[in-house]
This record gives sequence, structure tokens and C-alpha cells, in this order.
Amino acid sequence: MKHFVVKTLGQAKRLIVTVIGFTILAAGLAMIVLPGPAIVVIPIGLALLATEFLWARKLLVTVKERFERMRKGN
Repeated sequence: MKHFVVKTLGQAKRLIVTVIGFTILAAGLAMIVLPGPAIVVIPIGLALLATEFLWARKLLVTVKERFERMRKGN
């Protein structure tokens, strides 16, 4: 029974992180055309999703690298 509860709590955590992460990411993408700090919100959504998904982690690394290049002026 304990294993079932732990597994269920883990799945619930993953679902919550996924829903919140995609919601923040969608809001950030909407802020590209709407007023708002998309450049801040999109990485936050990706960082949340990166805790659960490898594709989000890779995309976050790419975004960080591009931001760093823009900051340096290259």
C-alpha cells in the first residue's frame, strides 16, 4: 500500500508541475505578441518543465546560450 501511495503522489506532482509549466510557457509565448515580459516568463516555464522532461531541459540550455550570446553582442 505504501508503494502505491508514493507512486500516486509522484504522479500527482508530475501532473501539477506539467500543468503549471505549460501554463506559464503558454503565457510567455502569448506575451511575444501581447504586452508583457516574455523574455523572463518563457525561461521560467521551461525551467519548471525541465524538472520533469529532458526535451525542456535541452531547450532551456539552448535559450540560455542564445541569451548569453545576445548579452555579449555576438
